[in-house]
Amino acid sequence: MSVSLVVIRLELAEHSPVPAGFGFSAAAGEMSDEEIKKTTLASAVACLEGKSPGEKVAIIHQHLGRREMTDVIIETMKSNPDELKTTVEERKSSEASPTAQRSKDHSKECINAAPDSPSKQLPDQISFFSGNPSVEIVHGIMHLYKTNKMTSLKEDVRRSAMLCILTVPAAMTSHDLMKFVAPFNEVIEQMKIIRDSTPNQYMVLIKFRAQADADSFYMTCNGRQFNSIEDDVCQLVYVERAEVLKSEDNLWICLICGHIGCGRYVSRHAYKHFEETQHTYAMQLTNHRVWDYAGDNYVHRLVASKTDGKIVQYECEGDTCQEEKIDALQLEYSYLLTSQLESQRIYWENKIVRIEKDTAEEINNMKTKFKETIEKCDNLEHKLNDLLKEKQSVERKCTQLNTKVAKLTNELKEEQEMNKCLRANQVLLQNKLKEEERVLKETCDQKDLQITEIQEQLRDVMFYLETQQKINHLPAETRQEIQEGQINIAMASASSPASSGGSGKLPSRKGRSKRGK
Repeated sequence: MSVSLVVIRLELAEHSPVPAGFGFSAAAGEMSDEEIKKTTLASAVACLEGKSPGEKVAIIHQHLGRREMTDVIIETMKSNPDELKTTVEERKSSEASPTAQRSKDHSKECINAAPDSPSKQLPDQISFFSGNPSVEIVHGIMHLYKTNKMTSLKEDVRRSAMLCILTVPAAMTSHDLMKFVAPFNEVIEQMKIIRDSTPNQYMVLIKFRAQADADSFYMTCNGRQFNSIEDDVCQLVYVERAEVLKSEDNLWICLICGHIGCGRYVSRHAYKHFEETQHTYAMQLTNHRVWDYAGDNYVHRLVASKTDGKIVQYECEGDTCQEEKIDALQLEYSYLLTSQLESQRIYWENKIVRIEKDTAEEINNMKTKFKETIEKCDNLEHKLNDLLKEKQSVERKCTQLNTKVAKLTNELKEEQEMNKCLRANQVLLQNKLKEEERVLKETCDQKDLQITEIQEQLRDVMFYLETQQKINHLPAETRQEIQEGQINIAMASASSPASSGGSGKLPSRKGRSKRGK
């Protein structure tokens, strides 16, 4: 939960008494009285700074309003619980029978002042007091300002040990209020009940011993109904400062140009304006008195003498000088107008000349900047057109490249599919080729074996045919002998058949068998 702080300012009339113990500051240990006073009017000065005279007057009237000073009744209740109880009882009894109380006090004073013996004379005056001594009546205006500070109740930061109940119904008496805050009597230092011209309600300031006690009271009572019968609730705010100012300390307005600033005893803004512009006359907003900074005195009662024309203070009494007062006022304002209009004319003429000079220089600078800006705009337009053309060309190229990329992507996919199929067929063909090579090798080996066998058979056939031919060419006897003979073939070594087979030569004969006897 975030809470804001407020500032309560009691502006008193010039002859009004100052209430006791009203001032309070949450930063009392951190700032001096002069710094607090300076900070008090800093926001008003900052609000008016930099405004035109007409705007300043409008702001002043907006914030000041009707500014009707009324009687403000401040009732103070101290911290001692017993004393608080006694004060409440006295307050209740005084509310019930104020006439009886006054009669009782008057009788008491009269008894105390009675003579001890008839020979003594009574005094001419008898002093007595009636009413509640804790009640003060001042004449002024009560201001309530909201600051820009927002703090959270969960944060361990300095806020304030004073709370303000904004609206308490007028039907709720002091006795009812004490019942409402009874659980916190031990931590309350004092309470101030403030009643002004606002109808049907009043305001209460509660000062606690520590900020933690104020936080506890805020968390417990904020938004809580005062009683179960009425719908009014307790509205609490933290009080950053409670201060008292006299109306003579507010603000001064220059009668020449309308500048508004604080007095020389605050931040000296009105006097600084006089030093800068030599506008000598300023009027106090609260009582309309005019001050002359050159003569260092009030001039709202000065008139021009008819004899020598000198400025003198005009004083007159009675009804006979009413016309003379009017003439004196006319002469006074005529003197003010004639003496200040000339200086005002010179001031404004010089100011107009300076403004015209500054304006001319500013116009020339603006023209130069305008030309430069136009040239820059033209260059930027040309660049923009070039960039647009380049952009269109790049977009066309991008479109073509995207088309090519899409086409190549499709071709790549087809090639990848084909490559995949070819790889699969390659594996099959490689396996088949290996199988064919194996079969071919086996076939070749079989053919070589068959050829070898056929060659041996052919050699035997050729040997047989040659032998047959040779035998046919031999004589009959020889043939008869050969037929009847026998051939013995010796056993050959292991390498002989290979060598003989390789050379293709027929094996040699050992001899011929002889014809038997």
